[in-house]
Amino acid sequence: MPYRLDHINVWIIEDGSGWALVDTGLRTQETMDIWAEMIARPPLSGPLTRVLATHSHADHLGLAGWLTRKHGVELWISRREYLMCRTLLSDRSNQAPAHALQFYRQAGWGEEAVERYRIRFGDVGAQFSPLPDSFRSMQDGMRLQIGRNEWEVVIGSGHSPEGASLYCPALKVLISGDHILPHISSNVPVYHSEPEANPLAEWFSSMEHMKRRIPDDVLVAPGHHDVFRGLHARIDHLVRGQWQALDRLRMLLAQPRRVVDVFGALFRSLVSEADPDQLWMATGEALANLNYLIGAGEAVKVLRDGIAWYQRPRRSGHVQRADRLTDVGSSTECGLSDHNRISVALD
Repeated sequence: MPYRLDHINVWIIEDGSGWALVDTGLRTQETMDIWAEMIARPPLSGPLTRVLATHSHADHLGLAGWLTRKHGVELWISRREYLMCRTLLSDRSNQAPAHALQFYRQAGWGEEAVERYRIRFGDVGAQFSPLPDSFRSMQDGMRLQIGRNEWEVVIGSGHSPEGASLYCPALKVLISGDHILPHISSNVPVYHSEPEANPLAEWFSSMEHMKRRIPDDVLVAPGHHDVFRGLHARIDHLVRGQWQALDRLRMLLAQPRRVVDVFGALFRSLVSEADPDQLWMATGEALANLNYLIGAGEAVKVLRDGIAWYQRPRRSGHVQRADRLTDVGSSTECGLSDHNRISVALD
């Protein structure tokens, strides 16, 4: 992929005499050429039986329409992800709406950054081939027979509205999409289309849900980077890192702050206004953290002269310290850097 995160993992599952595909890659000529080359020889020279998408971001769904039409097969995806993508693609021919520009100005963006966003609005649509006109809806708890084995659908939210992981008890394998990654944390954003959303609360709930549903001894096949073991420890590590990020944010909000003022509390790497993708992702995730604190009664938002300012309520002097949480260890590969990076390309 032409990003800092330069690859995506796609997964092939034997399905009778053919093969099922989980996730597709971006719609680029290079990716299409790679697919054409691989499909022309074993083991992929047999029929493609279906395409399953973990979620609606372009690196996972971008070629779903091309592959399903080329091979005459169905797309399996959760309903909210399919409809979210339909909505996103409808923006491709439209100008940036006034409320979107206002949304980013309120966050503290300068006019140059707002103008870059306006010019690039809708560009993401070019990363998708036209979606199939119909789909099979995957739902939490659904069981799918793929070849000799049964797979269970596990739905999680936060990174996307209704992302689907696939768990095979017989093989002890979990295809996790971007819900659980080994070295980086997935971006959990707020968008201009739902400015008061609280996706971080959904993410916390989804982490608990996955830990209850999936045993710890699975091999995790993620959307990016290497397969790994130790699912429960990884979940604990991600949750701990997020609580620590919230702890730093609570302390920073002793004084009024704009969205762009809180990046340093949440991300280790500097966020440059000159990098549109980085600024956009950082803004979305910072808002998710701020909205979470608002939902918990630990922050308030006030609009002044078209800018949103966030601060702890005057009545609240409480700060939840991260050192009160259970220590699940650290890693030179992930550690606290999980919630201090802008690394996952949100397509």
